[in-house]
Parts: sequence; structure tokens; C-alpha cells
Amino acid sequence: MKPWLLRGLGLALVHVVVRVLLGAALVQWPLQGSVLRWLGFAVVVIAAFVWAGLDGIRDHRAHPDPDEGADLTMRWLAAGAVTGIVGGVLTWFVDTIAPVPVGVTSLFFEVTSGAAFTVLLVFLPAMAAVTLGRFFARRSERKATKNDDWSVHREHHAPANAGATSTAGARPADPAWRNDDAPTEIFPRIEPKQ
Repeated sequence: MKPWLLRGLGLALVHVVVRVLLGAALVQWPLQGSVLRWLGFAVVVIAAFVWAGLDGIRDHRAHPDPDEGADLTMRWLAAGAVTGIVGGVLTWFVDTIAPVPVGVTSLFFEVTSGAAFTVLLVFLPAMAAVTLGRFFARRSERKATKNDDWSVHREHHAPANAGATSTAGARPADPAWRNDDAPTEIFPRIEPKQ
């Protein structure tokens, strides 16, 4: 199954379940409609955000070079479109056959305006999450490189007398340890003027 289709169908299922539960909750607690709608909104947004954030982390780990990574923008745009259309049709179908009032106006509304809103509801948080996921993966990669144990790399460590200067005072006593990849560079000692 295509990655965008899997994400779209998964989020469509989340969308439909949230709308059915919201309809059932509004029958029980009609005065809490505003809070319940915001809660349902948050569930759909968080589901898209978490899934897309994991996509961003996985993609950066698989392809550290941003030019070689997967096109997550198109993946999540297609997933949002599938979520909007499939979620709208399924919600309309549930509203038609189930006694729970889901609040559907018409099938045409669900696959046009309702679907467009759902696309944005999925796509915008997903793009923010992909960006954050790649950022945090890059950041943890840098920390791991920074905290690397240099003691296992013999060529990066100076011998015990690396700080001592030769009789000429221009270079360290044993310049053989130096490497272009060394983490620090030892400069010649400068004598103070008197």
C-alpha cells in the first residue's frame, strides 16, 4: 500500500470515529458542545501531527541529506485529500444508517467544503510536524557527534608531550600526531615582549 494512502485511510478512520463519538456525546451533553468540538478537533490534529513528526524523524535518519529525502509534502497533501474525501463519505454513510446524529448536511457538502477543511486540518499540522521531526533528528545527530568518545580515535589525540615546545619554540615536539581532522589545533607559543 502506498504510504500516502495508508496515512489517509488511517486518519480518515480517526476522523470518522471522532465525529461519531462527538455526535453521541452531543446527545448526552448538549450544553458542552463547544468543548466537545474543540476536543474532537484536537484529536484529529494531534493524530496527524504525531504521525507526520515520526515520518520526519524517520526520513532524516534514512536520508541525512535533505535533497535525497522523501517528498513528505506531497505524501501528506495526498493523505489529507484521502482523509477529507473518504472521511466525508464514511461520515455521511454512518449518519445515513446509524441512529447517532453525526451532523452531516449532505454528501455534496462532505466531499467538497467538508473535505477541503479536513485536508487543511491534516496537511498544516503535518507539515509543521515534519519540519520539527527533521529538526529534532538533526539536533540529536549533532549531539551524538559532539559527545562522541574521542578516546577510541587514536589519531585525534596528542601524545603526552604535545604541549611542550621544541628548542626552536615554533612547533610541538612531535608533530606526527597532527591530522587535518584533529578536533583542536596547537598554535606555536608566543613569547611576551619585554
